[in-house]
Amino acid sequence: MDWENKEIVLTGGAGFLGSHVYDKLLERGAKEEQIIIPRSSEYDLRWKENCAEICEGKDIVIHLAANVGGIGYNQEHPADLYYDNILMSTHMMEEARKAGVEKYTALGTICAYPKFTPVPFKEEDLWNGYPEETNAPYGLAKKMQLVQSMSYRKQYGFNSIFLLPVNLYGPRDVFDPKRSHVIPALIKKIYDAKEKGEDNIVVWGTGKPTREFFYVEDCAEGILLATEKYNKSEPVNLGSGMEISIKELVELLVDLMNFDGDIEWDTSKPDGQPRRKLDVSKAKKEFGFEAQTKFEEGLEKTIEWYMVKRQ
Repeated sequence: MDWENKEIVLTGGAGFLGSHVYDKLLERGAKEEQIIIPRSSEYDLRWKENCAEICEGKDIVIHLAANVGGIGYNQEHPADLYYDNILMSTHMMEEARKAGVEKYTALGTICAYPKFTPVPFKEEDLWNGYPEETNAPYGLAKKMQLVQSMSYRKQYGFNSIFLLPVNLYGPRDVFDPKRSHVIPALIKKIYDAKEKGEDNIVVWGTGKPTREFFYVEDCAEGILLATEKYNKSEPVNLGSGMEISIKELVELLVDLMNFDGDIEWDTSKPDGQPRRKLDVSKAKKEFGFEAQTKFEEGLEKTIEWYMVKRQ
């Protein structure tokens, strides 16, 4: 793909993942003035008129914008998560189609998979059950992009793709306890305990669930490779293919951050989905993507970024 001559819309481009996609677009030759990043203060993407305005005359749309948070946020805002995400996604794809956009990349979520999906998660298992309850409103709203994508390709020949990234982490992540996911939440918790001289940290759940974590720069690369090379509406997993328990994750972070206090588990809090690990073979087969960053290396980079930010 000749990025240098493309007019690009990158929704969510100022956010955690989007900022890394933006950097990689520039590395590929895209021109700064030709990458439109609609800010929520100017363009509320829940309104189709705003989506129509930003899609007019554009070649590529990469739709990353979302209302998203961790388990606590999901429990407190299920209606907002459903409403905001389904409206943004529906209007963006429709207005991109009407504007004649040549390629549309939609980002789904691992939360769309059924609660008890066989591990590793394969794309063909996506419809075989209801998502984990705390994630369902968000997961199902994002999953409707797949239905829209396949329908639009069939009826209009619209070239849209749908990617399913697993849990992300890395520099520029959200460390706000009300919205952060597990890795930034734990890094902040350990950092704060050390700063205050506390001798323990409290972690949600039992520590038994497992997760796959995916370094954000690897994800950005996967998104752009798919945009360049993949032209089907069937969903594709994006991930690292690793799996670690929350207990092992906490112990690793405590070690990397030199915290010698105790770990207490608040088992009154939910664990979320029991296991998450993707089958990532389709991404390699279809557009040659494989994650490159080793987990401990990625954690060290994330911790270093947060420590510098706090100084």
